Amino acid sequence: MTHLPVGIDIAKSVFQVHYVDEATGEIVNRPLKRAQLLVHFANRAPCVIGMEACGGAHHWARQLMSLGHQVRLLPAEYVKAFNIRNKNDAADARAIWLAVQQPSKAVAVKSETQQAMLALHRLRQQLVKYRTMQMNGLRGLLAEYGEVMARGRASLDKGMPAILARVSQRLPAFLVDTLREQWNGLAKVDEQIEAIERRIREWVKSDAAVAAIIAIPGVGLLTATAAVATMGSAKTFRSGREFAAWAGLVPRQKGTGGKVDLSGISKRGDTYLRTLLVHGARSVVMRSKDSRPWVEQLRLRRPLNVVIVAMANKIARTIWAVLAHQQPYDKNHVSAKPA
Repeated sequence: MTHLPVGIDIAKSVFQVHYVDEATGEIVNRPLKRAQLLVHFANRAPCVIGMEACGGAHHWARQLMSLGHQVRLLPAEYVKAFNIRNKNDAADARAIWLAVQQPSKAVAVKSETQQAMLALHRLRQQLVKYRTMQMNGLRGLLAEYGEVMARGRASLDKGMPAILARVSQRLPAFLVDTLREQWNGLAKVDEQIEAIERRIREWVKSDAAVAAIIAIPGVGLLTATAAVATMGSAKTFRSGREFAAWAGLVPRQKGTGGKVDLSGISKRGDTYLRTLLVHGARSVVMRSKDSRPWVEQLRLRRPLNVVIVAMANKIARTIWAVLAHQQPYDKNHVSAKPA
């Protein structure tokens, strides 16, 4: 490295900075208040600054990069390997300083627009989870009084009026009214989810990258926007295989003495993006009209879930290829073999 390596342990109010002074050789490990961080680095020569890819890291990375510094966001599990003693701010900053000097795959710094799109996805995911909890809660409470209904939102909406009419004859009115209010509240949650999805669709119209990969079979609105926003930049990855490995869609390796065992997928990377890719792959595999020869051959030899994950891996690699080469998706495209 030609620039001074610096490790920063970010926090809400107090940041810990660790580096070795080039002039004196002194080890500097001191706290800085939030307002002092940018002032401290404003007049310094360009540095290679390492930070954990945690809450607020992308904001501070953009701020420090605007001052001319090079910022590398490191996964927390990678930094943890360099902290061999007590867990405190000073030790964490030293571990980050050690980690940033090692060759590793850094997390791409996301723009504010990409983070805004991921924020919409997180809010939508939270609302969907809340809606599911409300539905399950209503079913569980009614089951205590002998009223059991089938699974699914359609069954809930169809059966609730008759069930509430029956239980109102023998249960207190305050409970029946509360159950009715909670059931009616699901419609408001539906409206909030639909509003978020409408805003996501508006972003698709203005983003060329999302519009390019949404044509890939198995890639819908949510998968396309989440992939572009989570990836940051396709240039972060050297190949589609590396992107698929980063998403956790490759076998986990374990071996010694020259013998390597492959087990289930590693499940590394972003869980939300991997879930969307798997769901998209499931829709492709289960549609016979879209099945491909290699999929049909694999289904004869391996379980269905293995085939679905293989398709998710294929989709992830196709997404990277479309974004990295900036070419539209072509289902008949054949990759040229390297010489």
